[in-house]
Amino acid sequence: MSSILNQSTDMITQYKDEELLTSLRNDDEDAFREIYNKYWRKLYIVAANRVDNEQDAEEIVQDIFAALWVRRKCIVITDNGLGKYLTSSVKYRVIKTLGRYALKQNYLNAIPANSCIDDSTQQWLAFEELKEELAKYVSQLPEKCQIVFKMSRELGYSQKRIAAELSISEKTVEAHLQKAFKVLRSKLASIVLTLL
Repeated sequence: MSSILNQSTDMITQYKDEELLTSLRNDDEDAFREIYNKYWRKLYIVAANRVDNEQDAEEIVQDIFAALWVRRKCIVITDNGLGKYLTSSVKYRVIKTLGRYALKQNYLNAIPANSCIDDSTQQWLAFEELKEELAKYVSQLPEKCQIVFKMSRELGYSQKRIAAELSISEKTVEAHLQKAFKVLRSKLASIVLTLL
């Protein structure tokens, strides 16, 4: 790592991320520290502009760096570069966090104002069980498919907005949603029958 830092400024500017990644793959903690110092604030700003509180934004960024360290040996960065990779990772984590916000709000909205024990309790428990199963099966979808589904169903985003947020075509969004619905319909069909 010290050899990287001793290079001329032009060389560092041109090759810094690539060489830092090479050092990182070789378990170089200094390289990790350099990456952290270079990108932490930028990633924090991206997260803080999209989530409700600073603590969640900090947690998202810390999770990204923890994942970077854990996956350092096998991480593959495309021509877009490390900055783009880390920013995209933050955006995906933000989407998951917003999904949790929406899910929490849905739960709060679904709790009856006067939740006395009566005949509806059985239905409520069945509904909760179905929601848990749905969440389990959604988490088993491929990552991109899962993100598209959550943006659509939990955040209420249109296909156009999802396409714009993820930098993919609307046709790709539609394909991910169709795949998710097909998988979830087949998995949930037997559960719904047992609850009836």
